[in-house]
Amino acid sequence: MKETLLRKLPAVEALIQKAQEKQFIEKFGREEVLKSAQRVLEDIRRAILDEKAPSLAEADLMPGRLLDEMERRLAQKFSPSLGNAINATGVIIHSGLGRAVLSRAAQEAILEAARGYCTLALDLETGRRSQRDAHVSRILCELTGAEGATIVNNNAAATVVILNTLARGKEVIVSRGQLVEIGGSFRMPEVMETSGAILREVGATNKTHLRDYENAIGPNTGAILRVHHSNYRIIGFAEEPGIEDLVKLSRARNIPVIDDLGSGALVDLKEFGLEAEPLVQHSVAAGVDVACFSGDKLIGGPQSGIIVGKAASIQQIKKNPLVRAFRCGKLTLAAMEATLKLFLNQKKLRKEHPIYRIFAADLTELMVRAERLKNELEDSLPSGTEVFIEDGGSYVGSGSVPTETLPTKFLAVKPQALLADDFARKLRFYVPPIFTRIQNDCVMFDLRTIQPDEDEKVRDAILKILKE
Repeated sequence: MKETLLRKLPAVEALIQKAQEKQFIEKFGREEVLKSAQRVLEDIRRAILDEKAPSLAEADLMPGRLLDEMERRLAQKFSPSLGNAINATGVIIHSGLGRAVLSRAAQEAILEAARGYCTLALDLETGRRSQRDAHVSRILCELTGAEGATIVNNNAAATVVILNTLARGKEVIVSRGQLVEIGGSFRMPEVMETSGAILREVGATNKTHLRDYENAIGPNTGAILRVHHSNYRIIGFAEEPGIEDLVKLSRARNIPVIDDLGSGALVDLKEFGLEAEPLVQHSVAAGVDVACFSGDKLIGGPQSGIIVGKAASIQQIKKNPLVRAFRCGKLTLAAMEATLKLFLNQKKLRKEHPIYRIFAADLTELMVRAERLKNELEDSLPSGTEVFIEDGGSYVGSGSVPTETLPTKFLAVKPQALLADDFARKLRFYVPPIFTRIQNDCVMFDLRTIQPDEDEKVRDAILKILKE
């Protein structure tokens, strides 16, 4: 039987000829089609000879079946692995799903910059080379009140280049309660070591006093660093000096103050019913030498790290060779400029900035969408499937406001013939993939993080998967 099946396998050249008729070679290239044919045939041979593999029939060896498998593999290989997804998790700034959703203005700016040549680093007046960060530095200064600004590819890079510039080989004083670990297991002590600065811990985990900083200052002190707690909070018997106190001490002792704000914020989150995050403007007004923060979290732009502060410090940082290694490309700069301009008009911010539009979404609006989806599903889902609406909370995500949630509405789906884990997995393999939560054997869809124009796609995915 095995020998018969092996003899039935077509030759590679026969498959190539059939693939040419189907225009595979024109679409994918002869070399890739040849490799695909060889691998498909090899896999079939292995399956025939494997005693544990399911039995194959002659129909499985027909050229048409083999060509279908070749096309599936080639399409998968040439399709982008980075694609659109639907976020139904309730985590608004989701690191795994690309963090902030870019505004339409930012998307259009990327397309415009990518269309052809662009004015990345040329001065229109003189025609000579200019600094690429000029596209964002002026507006950053206007929004924050800083004397100078620049941008690198993420906030970890911003922290490294600042420390390397201002305190390489010198001690940097940090409270023990601020030695945070950020995503990917990168810890502040390791970041500092990479920068060439020397960590000088002061205080205790829950309490650090101004006198702890003062007593730690010595001849080899390079800077005082304050680090925002980001993804955790110390609550209860806790205390640490404000940024104004640290600035006052640094001025008296003639050493710089660096404020790592983590997510950063240009608007007061209390307006959206959330715990306030440190405002960049507040740090600048307090007189810090340099502040840094992420551009892709509460700012809502592309991945980047923003540095603002005193003109002298910013100029010194921009001369550091690491800035070239960490610099941003034209697409990042185009998207960031467009994103920052949204903050110039606070009234339009809630409508045109996706993150703040999500923050501001009304519960009544979410309920209307949830009820519409529920009604449409109930009429078509298999008997026994339960669909209902639940109250819940959406998380800001990416280390911002870790202890609070925004009230939301969940569409909960409990299939009868499918486990919740299996249903969620099938949703992840849908096109576009849909990411959800699982709770009490139900798959939960958060209407706050699902974009309004994605409701129909979510409905169609649920129906298709559960009907199958």
